[in-house]
Amino acid sequence: MFDALVIGGGVIGGSIFRELTKYKGSFCLVEKEEDVAMGASRANSGIVHAGFDAKEGSLKAKFNVLGNKMMPKYCEDLGVKYRNNGSLVLGYGEEDYNTLLELKQRGERNGVENLSMLNRDELLAIEPNVQDSVTCALFAPTGGIVCPYELTLASIGNAMDNGGQLLCDFEVCKITKENGVFKVIAKDGREVLAKVVINCAGFYSAEVAKMLGDDTFDVQGRKGEYILLDRESGDFVSHTLFTAPTKAGKGVLVTQTVDNNILLGPTATEQGRSDSTITTPEGLGFVTEKVAKMCKNVPHFNTITSFAGVRAYCDRHDFIIEHSQKAEGLINCAGIESPGLTSAPAIAKYVVEDLYSKFNALDKNENFNGKREPDYFFKNLTDEEKNAVIAKDHRYGKMICRCEQITEGEIVRAIHENPPARSVSAVKRRTRAGMGRCQGGFCQAHVVEILARELGVSYEEITLSGKGSEIVVGKVK
Repeated sequence: MFDALVIGGGVIGGSIFRELTKYKGSFCLVEKEEDVAMGASRANSGIVHAGFDAKEGSLKAKFNVLGNKMMPKYCEDLGVKYRNNGSLVLGYGEEDYNTLLELKQRGERNGVENLSMLNRDELLAIEPNVQDSVTCALFAPTGGIVCPYELTLASIGNAMDNGGQLLCDFEVCKITKENGVFKVIAKDGREVLAKVVINCAGFYSAEVAKMLGDDTFDVQGRKGEYILLDRESGDFVSHTLFTAPTKAGKGVLVTQTVDNNILLGPTATEQGRSDSTITTPEGLGFVTEKVAKMCKNVPHFNTITSFAGVRAYCDRHDFIIEHSQKAEGLINCAGIESPGLTSAPAIAKYVVEDLYSKFNALDKNENFNGKREPDYFFKNLTDEEKNAVIAKDHRYGKMICRCEQITEGEIVRAIHENPPARSVSAVKRRTRAGMGRCQGGFCQAHVVEILARELGVSYEEITLSGKGSEIVVGKVK
């Protein structure tokens, strides 16, 4: 029996899970995939938004601004890379200037600090690669970037380090309630009992709510396709560049990532109830076309991969963060589209202190340790520091991923720490082994070998990303 059960291992569920473990009690998070951060938290822009876009008075505006202020310390505590690079919204003429001025005024009413308008000369001084047609920009210096899945992994891992329990491959198919206790049943027959259920199931949050008779909202999917450039082009831009937002989202962007790649995208394709993440020639062509209107000399020759994510949005056109009106003890966190990543620390604090606290007293966990070391660190050490680490563990002296300079020691650590890596993609998300120019062409076989050895299983049992994605199917000799 758990005091609270979180459904959904994305950045929202993970942040709430960690926040719960600051207090005494028993807490569990269930995730339907083989690893956490497998939905929208795996494939999004990684932008820490300043907060000028959200409609004033909305939950998006409230939690965006609060989360933006919390993010630097939150990332520092969790050993997650964060960069305050600032955001620029580009304008093309007088009409756009007026639109950006309205955004500036909205942002100021939302509480965003230090917004300013730049003319072309001021913009070129900091971003020389913008197109000749760009005439002005809105500058938001409080904007930043973070790795979304790294933040999710660190939040959940820290919660587990503080006593939280994680259950993966736990696809919720039924929830019942009897005598004030929820029984959450997985597709494979496993059952978990809890006093409170916190629904953070993202794209599936409406389905989870309906299992308890709550049909007060609907969730649909909007696919975003991206193009990722090699770190060789990492200085192409230094800020996050947007164009004026539309009803479908914040539009296509050009940005650095915290690992010095360049990210282009996303599209905004309505998918209804489909969660397909297939990239298309049309979608990637759209991104290329839009980016060409923002920047000149875009180094597409350095493209190393493309990918897509599905962001969940609801029919209320705002975040849903509330007690269910149909099922007492159910807390819904749904429709958390952009700026959900930015808002995650603030949403977690609100859900625990203002919503969960209605059911259980918040007695501080005196043993809570909110600090966590980074998952990959070796390449940033001095030669002396590297030698000291290797002297303690020789596996740090064996390079596995040449592109990203990731060692065997870091991969072994990822397999055994919280949350443990159980697949090649899980190792990739934690260590960046396979994220470089060759995209795992050289290191994947070595990662398979290390996983099999450390988990005590055969090569045939190692998957790329869960059941059905086996890499080795048998021996040839």
